Amino acid sequence: MIYLKLIWGYLRIGLFGFGGGYAMLALIERIIVGNGWITETMFTDIVAISQMTPGPIGINSATYIGYVAPGVSSPSLSAPIWGILGSILCTLVVVVPSYILTLYMSHLIQRHRDSTIVKGIFSGLRPVVVGMIASAALLLMNEANFGSQTQEIVVSVLICLGAFAGVYWLKIHPILIIILSGIAGFLIY
Repeated sequence: MIYLKLIWGYLRIGLFGFGGGYAMLALIERIIVGNGWITETMFTDIVAISQMTPGPIGINSATYIGYVAPGVSSPSLSAPIWGILGSILCTLVVVVPSYILTLYMSHLIQRHRDSTIVKGIFSGLRPVVVGMIASAALLLMNEANFGSQTQEIVVSVLICLGAFAGVYWLKIHPILIIILSGIAGFLIY
């Protein structure tokens, strides 16, 4: 039964997760945390790990959740083989619909790229994607990421602002920012 739930959940993510990884974080979080497959803290850890590993966040989360969820739902499915099966299923289900839609839409857009309707659609979609990314930022501003005590919150906000300033204004490479933030977190916490 868990495999059908995973397939249904990641099929929805694959079909309706527009705008890239950050834009679909709210949808991913609602489906995987809402179904009890992982906790909110685990979700924020997945987001952090997904940023440090190659590949899109949707695929990375699908692979991880597919591995973890069978064991969480039933102790009899905690053997690695059931996790590997879940990983393969979730990864395929999240990738295949997007792949098919992208192939079809790229052909359609290429044929009608000068159409005022297509131009209008893209003009309307741009601000929506920005809003969805902003929603993901707000979604990640939770107790699991920033702590619950005043000191933890202040330190987390300072690390967040420092990382933002480093990337945005100082033009420091994001990988270096991730490494420095990890070191800061290790030393502070």
